Amino acid sequence: MKREERLNHVLDLLARHGKIDVEQIVEQLRVSAATARRDLDSLAAASLLTRTHGGAVSSTVAYDLPARYQNDSRDDEKAQIARAAAAMVRPDMVVGLSGGTTTKAIAHELGMRQDLIGEPGRITLTVVTNAVNIAGLLAVRPHIRVMVTGGVLNARSYELVGPMAQAALGKITMDLCFVGVNGLDPRLGPMVSDEMEAAVNELMVAQSRDSYLVLDSSKVGTRSFVILDTANLTGMITDRQLDAGQLSALDAAGLKVLTA
Repeated sequence: MKREERLNHVLDLLARHGKIDVEQIVEQLRVSAATARRDLDSLAAASLLTRTHGGAVSSTVAYDLPARYQNDSRDDEKAQIARAAAAMVRPDMVVGLSGGTTTKAIAHELGMRQDLIGEPGRITLTVVTNAVNIAGLLAVRPHIRVMVTGGVLNARSYELVGPMAQAALGKITMDLCFVGVNGLDPRLGPMVSDEMEAAVNELMVAQSRDSYLVLDSSKVGTRSFVILDTANLTGMITDRQLDAGQLSALDAAGLKVLTA
C-alpha cells in the first residue's frame, strides 16, 4: 500500500473512532509498528491529529471524512456498478459525474480503460464533474479532458454547488451522466441530503441525453432530505441484491433498473 493510501486509511479510522493506537494501524494496514508511528508523526506535523502515547486522537482541526466517502461494506457492489456504468462510455463522449463513492469508482474505471487511450495528445473523453476529488483523480489522465463546474465547495460531499455550478452546467450538453444519491424511495424517488446538491444533480440530468442513478441496493428504501425530479432520468444501475418486491415497486414507479 502506498504511503498516501495508508495516511488516508489512518485518517478514516480516526474519523470513525475518534482515537487510534499503533497496534490498530499495524493490524488494519499490515505494516510495521515503526511505519505506523512515522505515519502518525507525519499527520501530527500537518495538524491533522494530536499524538498521544502509543497512538493519536482527533484534534480541533482533525480531518473528518465526509460520511458519503467513509469506507463501508459495499465496496464490491460499488465496483460492479462502476464497471457496468463505465462500459456504457464510448470514445469521444461527454460524460457527467456527480459526487459520491460510486461515481468516484466510475471515474477510476474510466481512467483505467485502455481502449480510451488514443494517440499522444489526443483527447478521447470529456468528463464534466462538480466533484473536486473526481477531478483530481482524472487530472493525471492526459487523454481525458476534465471540466469542473466551479461553485461553492460542500465540505460534506466534496461537490461544488450553487449558482456558479448551475450556470456552468446550463451552457453545455452531455451524452451521458451518472448521478449518485443518498437514498431511493420507490414511491417518492431518489434523494440527497442537500438542496443545492439536488439542484446541480437535476441540471446535470436535464443536460444529458441519457442519465442514470448509480447506487448500491442498500440505499433502496432509504430516505434522505431532498427529493430529486426523475422526469428526465433514463434509469438506474444497481447491484443484484434487490428483492422481487423492490424490483416490482421500482418498475411500478416507471424507473428502469439495470443490475450489475
